Amino acid sequence: MLATFARAATRRPFTVIAVWVCLLVLGLGFGSRVFGDLTSTVEDVPGSESVVADELLDGLDPSGATVTAVVSGGGAVDRPGLRAEVGRAVADVRRLPGVAEVPDPYATRGLVADDTRALLIPVTLKGGLDDDAEDETVGDAADRLRRIDTADVAVSGGPLLGEQMGTRAQEDVAKAELITLPAVLLVLLLIFGGLRAAGLPLLVTVSGVAGAFLILYGFSLVTDISVYAVQIVTMLGLGLAVDYALLMVVRFREERARTADVAAAVHATVARAGRTVLFSGLTVAISLSGLLWFPSPFLRSMGLAAGAVVVVDMLAALTLLPALLARFGGRIAAAEAGRSGEVFARVGRFAAGRAVAVLVLVGATLIVLAVPAFGMRIGIGDARQLPHGTEARQLYDTVREHYPPETGTDPVGVLLRPGAPADCEREIRALPGIAAVERQRLSDGTVLLELTPKGSVDGPTATGLVERVRDLRGAEPVQVTGNAARLVDFRSMLAERAPWAVLTVLAGLFSLLFAFTGSVLIPLRTLTTTLLSLGAALGVVTWVFQHGHGASLLGGEGLGALSLTAPPLIIAIAFGLAMDYELFILSRMRESWTETGDHRTAVVEGLRRSGRVVSCAALLLAIVFAGFMTGGFAPILQIGLGLTLAVLIDATVVRMFLVPATMALLGRRAWWAPGPLRRLHERYGVREFAREREATTVRTRP
Repeated sequence: MLATFARAATRRPFTVIAVWVCLLVLGLGFGSRVFGDLTSTVEDVPGSESVVADELLDGLDPSGATVTAVVSGGGAVDRPGLRAEVGRAVADVRRLPGVAEVPDPYATRGLVADDTRALLIPVTLKGGLDDDAEDETVGDAADRLRRIDTADVAVSGGPLLGEQMGTRAQEDVAKAELITLPAVLLVLLLIFGGLRAAGLPLLVTVSGVAGAFLILYGFSLVTDISVYAVQIVTMLGLGLAVDYALLMVVRFREERARTADVAAAVHATVARAGRTVLFSGLTVAISLSGLLWFPSPFLRSMGLAAGAVVVVDMLAALTLLPALLARFGGRIAAAEAGRSGEVFARVGRFAAGRAVAVLVLVGATLIVLAVPAFGMRIGIGDARQLPHGTEARQLYDTVREHYPPETGTDPVGVLLRPGAPADCEREIRALPGIAAVERQRLSDGTVLLELTPKGSVDGPTATGLVERVRDLRGAEPVQVTGNAARLVDFRSMLAERAPWAVLTVLAGLFSLLFAFTGSVLIPLRTLTTTLLSLGAALGVVTWVFQHGHGASLLGGEGLGALSLTAPPLIIAIAFGLAMDYELFILSRMRESWTETGDHRTAVVEGLRRSGRVVSCAALLLAIVFAGFMTGGFAPILQIGLGLTLAVLIDATVVRMFLVPATMALLGRRAWWAPGPLRRLHERYGVREFAREREATTVRTRP
């Protein structure tokens, strides 16, 4: 297959390039339509009790969602001029077709703050509105309320809050890309010393992302796609494209130093580095395939997005990039002769020569950094995730300043279906952690209890209340819904499906790494060291954003929990990139091992030949991910810090020190496999290079 790609690239480069140009146009034209079909809901689990109960409630309760405006500033809110303005605004909003109810805020208890410095205006929509009608109604109502002239007005809540968060997430990602792409190009220029070679990774990136968006649009026609899937396409797409392009271009320059024939250099590059790219892409895809085990549209769409971008980036690196090299590679300077990579070779010799000390010191440090991750909590979050200057955050801060603590907290909804015993309601009302209870009888006799929990919407009190109600009901026809119930169901889904997802990923990775190396110990070592670096990054993110240590320095604050979206994205992207770096190093170690049969030489030469590629790739991606910390949306800040740390820790501490140290300790045993597996690999495994030393790999025993 790789030989076919190489022949197509060298014989018909313009045809290959034209095909990718068409794909780019289609991706930018049709693929961009996916942005109109994204969902910002992340916590729903189809078929879970909270979702089923919410659907039942929608059918029984004719009222729809609620958005809220808070009026403040300029003194007391009951002054005559403001009172008249509010009255006119309320009257106008009531006349909107999709509005069910707007109470008189001055005549309704609890809407005027006790200090008379703030006023709440809740707007309840009609039930049964489709998405377009709901969006139009919310927009019209918010626009009219914002036109109250004599005070400050902030409108949010309900569907508007989700929209504001999704919009902010996309804005922060776009801002980060605008800042970091020029910086990436500058670093590429410094690495390659020429615009032609530096521009190739960016061409692969643009083509890969456009193709992934086109595939993602196809997925959106049959399933829900999360707004965060766009982030994984851009982040992972850029990361893999830079990694693959760097590997291929650096290898091409090395081959050009051996031959003046560009076509021969392209063939050698695809045969050697291309095989690494192929296995790296497959490894990353398997790493992320575990997400498909989860029924959550958020996690599943991330898996689909990741799979799409991995496949497209891999194909671009194996077809488009060789075609570009075949056509323009003659103008790219060959690698300089000499002892390039000597710095990395020295690092490898140091780590291998002091293997036990390096393993203990580095391993202990990473474990200490990972400790906070064991206490990591995930939450749905509220407007505190947004910067203080945003409208939703202004509403949140104003309510917290002027109203009782539980005002505006999403209630835990309890549906007492017909047939539930009479004393069930009394027992539920007596549960601890309830600040207020509202009761409503629905059309079929179902009783709806809205329990306002003490504390935040997704805090331990709220989620504990959900669990206590479910424990209390036994087999009675009682259902629980609300945001806290959704979070409990999401956590249960993770606990139930995670073992299967992990088993799938581990089995797939072990099989691929065995096929690539012929060893059963290297896959185990790879997974262990990768988990250490990932745990360290998550531990620091937890320490900063959950516990609040230094969060203000990054424009955030301690929220008591991480955003539900951050850990899955960090784990998925960082794990995939770590597999990239591992295979880059292993391919060069294996090359040296098959040439010399000396395990220490293989470690040192592997780092000498791959260290520059891995370090440059990590530097570029650290710049990209650090750009995501220039916004202010908490999930994006968490993702930016987590990925920046994960890439830097993995590419430096783990790959440059821990990997050579563990490989040195394993010695020749690193390439060992049991007899049946040795024979299996000898027959079906990967032969990375045309000439391999016989006996060294297949006959080694511990």
